[in-house]
Amino acid sequence: MIAGVLLAAGASSRMGRDKALVRSGRDSFLVSGVRHLWAICDRVVVVLGSHHAEIRRGAEEEFALLVSRRALERDFGARLTGGSGRRGIEVHFIVHAGWKKGMLSSVRAGLKDALLMRPESVLVLPVDHPDVQPATVMGLALHLELVRRRAPARQRANLLHALIPRYEHRRGHPVALTSALAARIVADRTATDLSDAIRRHASEVTYQDVDDPGVVRNRNRPRD
Repeated sequence: MIAGVLLAAGASSRMGRDKALVRSGRDSFLVSGVRHLWAICDRVVVVLGSHHAEIRRGAEEEFALLVSRRALERDFGARLTGGSGRRGIEVHFIVHAGWKKGMLSSVRAGLKDALLMRPESVLVLPVDHPDVQPATVMGLALHLELVRRRAPARQRANLLHALIPRYEHRRGHPVALTSALAARIVADRTATDLSDAIRRHASEVTYQDVDDPGVVRNRNRPRD
């Protein structure tokens, strides 16, 4: 199983409202991010911080509308409700009280929660990257799974590997992590940011060149 972590705990936005609820086409940034991660992840953890009650309420109303319009059924089919003992796709909101400490603190909180689901790997996506394509998300997850399967069976559970998308030589998001590396990042309390935490603990970091400018498009202002 592959889990997703969507980081939506930032305090400020230059968009005129909470960034997570800003619209990008048909969806808010938050709902867009969840739907992109659902392309391959059955479980998505959304990390909230500032204005968490308002953001969660807005997102849940948006999801309810999508359900009523059968939009999720069209996109995800049988995966929506599961079958053969599967639970279907899910979104799980958590409130991170320490969100003011920065992005890495929120990453740790999201990874800690995601690891309770015992995934083989985890994808981490900031909410301000709503233009990432679902095909990119799927490609990263499937490539990391291929790396994991190529490792000797006895080593897979402890494989410390990260896969990062790259567009025109620029590194972007989402970042794909094996579960063992995610656990190392959760335990590391001295790294300065996510890149630092990955470098400290990954035995190997690889890059996947993608034809998707959304991986490097960080939307903080209306013109971004």
